[in-house]
Amino acid sequence: MKSELAVKLVDITKTFGSTVANSKVNLDLKFGEVLALLGENGSGKTTLVNMLAGLYYPDSGEVFIKGEKVSIKSPKDSFDLGIGMIHQHFKLIDVFTTAENIILTLPETEKYNKKVINERISEICKKYGFEIDLNKKIYNMSVSEKQTVEILKVLVRGSDILILDEPTAVLTPQEIEKLFKILKTMRDDGKAIIIITHKLNEVLEVSNRVSILRKGEYIDTVITEETTSGELTEKMVGRKVDLSIKRNRTKFNKKLLEVTDLSATSEEGYKVLNRINFCLKAGEILGIAGISGSGQRELCECVYGLYKNKRGVVNLYREGKKFNILGMNPEQISKKGFNIGFVPEDRLGMGLVGDLGIDDNMILKNYKGDKGIFIDYGKSKRISEKVIEDLEIKTPGIKTPVKKLSGGNIQKVLVGREIESYPEILIVAYPVRGLDINSSYTIYDLLNREKERGVGVIFVGEDLDVLMDISDRLAVMYNGQIMNIVDPREVTKDDIGLLMMGKKQEVSNV
Repeated sequence: MKSELAVKLVDITKTFGSTVANSKVNLDLKFGEVLALLGENGSGKTTLVNMLAGLYYPDSGEVFIKGEKVSIKSPKDSFDLGIGMIHQHFKLIDVFTTAENIILTLPETEKYNKKVINERISEICKKYGFEIDLNKKIYNMSVSEKQTVEILKVLVRGSDILILDEPTAVLTPQEIEKLFKILKTMRDDGKAIIIITHKLNEVLEVSNRVSILRKGEYIDTVITEETTSGELTEKMVGRKVDLSIKRNRTKFNKKLLEVTDLSATSEEGYKVLNRINFCLKAGEILGIAGISGSGQRELCECVYGLYKNKRGVVNLYREGKKFNILGMNPEQISKKGFNIGFVPEDRLGMGLVGDLGIDDNMILKNYKGDKGIFIDYGKSKRISEKVIEDLEIKTPGIKTPVKKLSGGNIQKVLVGREIESYPEILIVAYPVRGLDINSSYTIYDLLNREKERGVGVIFVGEDLDVLMDISDRLAVMYNGQIMNIVDPREVTKDDIGLLMMGKKQEVSNV
């Protein structure tokens, strides 16, 4: 007889050197439920599920799967026990089709009868409501289609325990609604599902129970319908947190930036931006919404001066005069007297040097401004300590290489550095990606503080609720174009979602 409990963890402890990731965590997951796993950055959520996935092995404690005590030492052990993990970053081969990616994950004895496998995939799609073309190449797929392939990979292998890490991070509202419908169908079919997400509204919508971790320790498990977002946040953080986002109107009335007919092509010759037009005023936050790969990254890099293959006009304004900076690199723009801050999507690849400490990373942008041949390390020390305190960065010290910090803390270092450079224009691409709720709201407050100082902020985000709350105007991108620029107070999430999917709507442009 199948045990009601799919997973039971007893006193699970995992350490990395002197860092305790999980300390005597107790957790259980039932068949026929969706369990949300909540916690701040560094609370141990990912470490815990990685032990179920066979990527880590606990230092101590016991793991029970379907009532039996087990030892999960590898991903294969996890697969054999019916556990399937869908990671936030997909593990697919772009030039292969849906069916080919799924076949690759099957045991050798099952790989060679393509007709039987296709029939099995089609049966699963029909059962749970998936819509996917088995012959479509991955590189032609939307993000939600790629996610569907990842889920199908584990279902075809027979997994009845599913773990989803931030599954809605880059989906439109319509795609999220469809995913949740599928998850509920799988739950009702008896699957056991763990979902990790920072979005409390999604936790309340899709889960049956919520387990909370804080600083590596188990805090509580609550029934979803008996709790609120405020109570969940308080359990996560250990104190009450104000979950409101300010959107104050400022009295600045000057133009900082105007982009006209901006187009760009990739090195391979593909058009990535197509006739982009918008302006940015002092003291406003211009939000940029769109599914991943719609041209947000290229737009940010074009304005900052990093993207090479572009044409059009990018004008910066000062004292009524305009300067076209198209073709200039960031150093040339800076020499013209314009200070633009940029938080890129790629933290370590573009934003920071992983092998350097926080203090050295703080001076990367302005060390050439020091007089003589000596670098002012006293200044970098003061800035580093201020950023660490203001953003509550968890680090052994300012000399610790940033690559050794958690993803959330790396993001805080990058955001803090750009804000401390006192920019006139601040471009931030996914500034709270990987951050917990408490840290995210700290960033939102900092962006609003910059806005009130007269800074023009371009905020590329993936949480539509946040974008609609914090933005004064919201530009929606699809396939390298701006579909519309709207007042987020005058439209609905569904309106934005349809624009994100490339469907023109009758909403007023602002």
